[in-house]
Amino acid sequence: MNPEVSKSLDEILVKHTCSGNELIPVLQEVQERFGYLPEEIMSRVADYLRVPASTVYGVATFYALFKLKPSGKNTVRVCRGTACHVRGGSRILREVEHKLGIKSGETTPDMEYTLETVACIGACAVAPNITINNEVHGQLTTKKIGEILSDRSNKQIR
Repeated sequence: MNPEVSKSLDEILVKHTCSGNELIPVLQEVQERFGYLPEEIMSRVADYLRVPASTVYGVATFYALFKLKPSGKNTVRVCRGTACHVRGGSRILREVEHKLGIKSGETTPDMEYTLETVACIGACAVAPNITINNEVHGQLTTKKIGEILSDRSNKQIR
């Protein structure tokens, strides 16, 4: 493990007791610091908390808030709820995938965007919609997707 990463992890761990009861708070802090839960860090967390590595991995994969892969600088969430579906949400998802060159659950190679789908954003009145870093973009068309994504990036999106 990189010495800088190891030191940063130690700063998190020393704030907690060596108890499995601390697992979720430790994982939350680790993810906040590193952006995701790297495998080697989860192994060190398991050792520190004196719990099996399988327990750490089980918790990390059970809760949707934990990420096992690095995320992009921008998270695009496409709504798959009923109102969005009826108003063309599937076309919106296909267009976002096309523009970013990735599928849901993936991150662009330049680490600029991560694409996710969600059951509902809660903005049904402006369906179909997406969020980018929790900013809602509604009443979307496939044309608007290109405009929104290119406005957010210094480089031209396909």
